[in-house]
Amino acid sequence: MAMTLLLVSAVLAGLYGLHRLALWMEAKGWIYYVRKKASPNALGNAVLNVQQILQSGPEHVLEVRQSRRAELNDAGGPDKAGGK
Repeated sequence: MAMTLLLVSAVLAGLYGLHRLALWMEAKGWIYYVRKKASPNALGNAVLNVQQILQSGPEHVLEVRQSRRAELNDAGGPDKAGGK
């Protein structure tokens, strides 16, 4: 019984400490927790950035092809580098 009470007290103290830490971090502007709410735009931008990282295949390939074409054009090479 005493061990259970001690464990519950330790868990509650830990949760309170995490709560205070989160409030302090919110005051510093590092996170949104209780008092400040994130704007809908911020969440949307975060999701778009994650999606861009995860699905960067075709855009990345096009950027590389365009940069190679520009390098070849600057060096006096052919206009159509790498095919199409």
